[in-house]
Amino acid sequence: MRPLRQTLQAIPYPGRIVAWARTLDGAMCGGYVLTGRTQASKARALRLAGHELVVGPTDPAPDDPLRHYVAATRRDGWLVFGNGEQVATVADRLRAGRPPVVALDGLDYEPDPPIFTPRVTVVVNVDSPGDAWFGAARRSSGDRTSTDLLTLSVRELAPGDAVLMTTYVSDGRHVVTGEPFLEAVTEAADQHAFLDELWEALDPRYRVAAASFTPHDLAGAALRHQEP
Repeated sequence: MRPLRQTLQAIPYPGRIVAWARTLDGAMCGGYVLTGRTQASKARALRLAGHELVVGPTDPAPDDPLRHYVAATRRDGWLVFGNGEQVATVADRLRAGRPPVVALDGLDYEPDPPIFTPRVTVVVNVDSPGDAWFGAARRSSGDRTSTDLLTLSVRELAPGDAVLMTTYVSDGRHVVTGEPFLEAVTEAADQHAFLDELWEALDPRYRVAAASFTPHDLAGAALRHQEP
């Protein structure tokens, strides 16, 4: 597997990124990354609001559910994070007693033609953070409009292991749906170094914001934002 930095540097515009890793200190750590090409996409920030991490505008702007949403939430022993309103939906299903695979079912990709951005989501059992489930709702690369659903169960990550999904694989001009998932090696010693690693690997032209957090302390998330 390639180092995480090299993996992300090979994707100048990854869209949104969800990542789950075991850092070298043995702790489990999540990462969420925003990148953008347009002014509206760049005019966003990650903010902590109680037990949630929220993506919102930096300037007064109309609500846009494709750009402004709860990106991470901690509820009833579950950590859920992802790139849209499905985060709240999945969290509600988990609270209702549904298992992760069922909670991640029935989602759809974003209605943003011609890109049709995938919905990517991670579910973590806080009491057993070695177990995580990735879900992706993607449009077919063919002519089908039905949603392809991918669920990936990730277990027993060793220190240095990282798994991630990106919404795109793009050079910033031509946007293509990302690979189903990527595996990489992180050199991060802890949560804060993991954020540094993610942030520094991003192309400065497109990076917007990023966060890293542990399953037991979402309120202690480390945040980074691109200066205007």
